[in-house]
Amino acid sequence: MKKNKTSRAWVHDHLNDPYVQRAQAEGYRARAAYKLLEVDERDHLLKPGAVVVDLGSTPGSWCQVAVKRCGPKGQVFALDVLPMEAVAGVDFLQGDFTEDAVLEDLESRLKGARADVVLSDMAPNLSGVAAVDQARSIHLCELALDFAVRHLKPGGQFLVKVFQGEGFMEYRKQMEAAFASVQVRKPKASRDRSAEVYLLGKGPRPV
Repeated sequence: MKKNKTSRAWVHDHLNDPYVQRAQAEGYRARAAYKLLEVDERDHLLKPGAVVVDLGSTPGSWCQVAVKRCGPKGQVFALDVLPMEAVAGVDFLQGDFTEDAVLEDLESRLKGARADVVLSDMAPNLSGVAAVDQARSIHLCELALDFAVRHLKPGGQFLVKVFQGEGFMEYRKQMEAAFASVQVRKPKASRDRSAEVYLLGKGPRPV
């Protein structure tokens, strides 16, 4: 009974969420689009002609934003373990980012090009065990950081979703070691009760 009440409350909140309503009106696939739009307005990540890699892209709202902001001369590569309906202008790969073969496939699609921006909105499939889920989430963040450091251009930027909790501060220190500057972003579209924040790394240090 309690679970049903919780589910009904979530549905009610979701349907009445102004960002959900706005996404539907403006043609975005998810409210998450406004998280990226807000960060981009402040930090100018997505520029015409940019090469962008979107990790954890499904359902595709960040891809939609990236394609619009980077224009016809930009390149957007996306990856997710779940299927994603095609977004015009996006090279999408379905696969598990933790698998070497999938990572190699993604790297081959870049054809040696360096990315201007790496985005990671990845989150693990939830087990319901908080400690396990947090550990899996941090692991995905670490893999995304490793990818970003190896594939960003000098002066490139890395935006990653991280859940505050066990391992968060250690991960932030890893980012600070890897980038010239690291800043925390909590977009208005990120629900107040959510432990998620975004870390923005600018200027990868030489490996």
